[in-house]
Amino acid sequence: MTSFMVAGIDGGQSSTVAIIGDESGRILGRGTGGPSDEIGVAADSTRMHDALRSALADASRQAQLAEGTRFEAIVAGVSGYNGRASGCPPQLPAPRFLLIHDAPIAHAGALGGQSGVVVIAGTGSVVYTRDREGVGHTLGGWGFLFGDEGSAFRIACDALEMLMRAEDDGDATLLQATQAACAFFGMPSLRRLARGFYAGELGRDRLAAYAPAALRFDRFREMANRGADRLAELACRAIDAGGTARVALAGGVFGDAAFGQRVRDGIRGTVPNAEVFEARYEPAAGALLLAYRELGIEMEPLWR
Repeated sequence: MTSFMVAGIDGGQSSTVAIIGDESGRILGRGTGGPSDEIGVAADSTRMHDALRSALADASRQAQLAEGTRFEAIVAGVSGYNGRASGCPPQLPAPRFLLIHDAPIAHAGALGGQSGVVVIAGTGSVVYTRDREGVGHTLGGWGFLFGDEGSAFRIACDALEMLMRAEDDGDATLLQATQAACAFFGMPSLRRLARGFYAGELGRDRLAAYAPAALRFDRFREMANRGADRLAELACRAIDAGGTARVALAGGVFGDAAFGQRVRDGIRGTVPNAEVFEARYEPAAGALLLAYRELGIEMEPLWR
């Protein structure tokens, strides 16, 4: 078989990950870059362009590839991508470069390229499936202003909102949680924390990183449970839309065991025969699978 290389890239709201594979499916390198979503960026923004190139360059260094190496195909899935770049369009070294939303690559990775539903709960959240005709269906994923139930960002914001209300109301029962939140962000007060976010000193990724710390407090668990219940409901709707009753859970929020179990129980409570499991591969590996498919090759990545 003629040697060649492909790459898959997962462009998220917190970071970007690139994986390089060869003609046999062997993983040659994995690299990272900064956030690549374009929510709220100006027309001259190079955020996505730079993050994709930086992650691919890092993976290329890990693979010990010569500078300027070209790939047969590259698939990049970017959070919130809607068919066109808001800022500077990315340019990557491949004759076949496919830029898509990140839900299909998460689906491909989580399910190993097979049919089913993926529930993603990371910085943001979304549920995605492909029906038997191959048509994609997206539920949720309305973004941090209008949805993202069960996401790390939403859990963090809801927790901080509760703390801010408690401060206004003179509720001392959340004082310890307030002190812990201020220490986490390195801020002297909640009011300074809020100003820091509005001024751009704290990004969405930094707020999302607070979610695991927030979930250590029982008072915030009820809010997280509401998000978990909504994701379970959307997963069941995705199955009704024609998805196979196989559900993969992907994203950092599922690192919280109670949250993951709540979603599992919610799905099985409505679809008792549903198979619910952890994602098989990360989204970047799913992008790699789709890059092989761009070449007409069904290939699973091999970590060696």
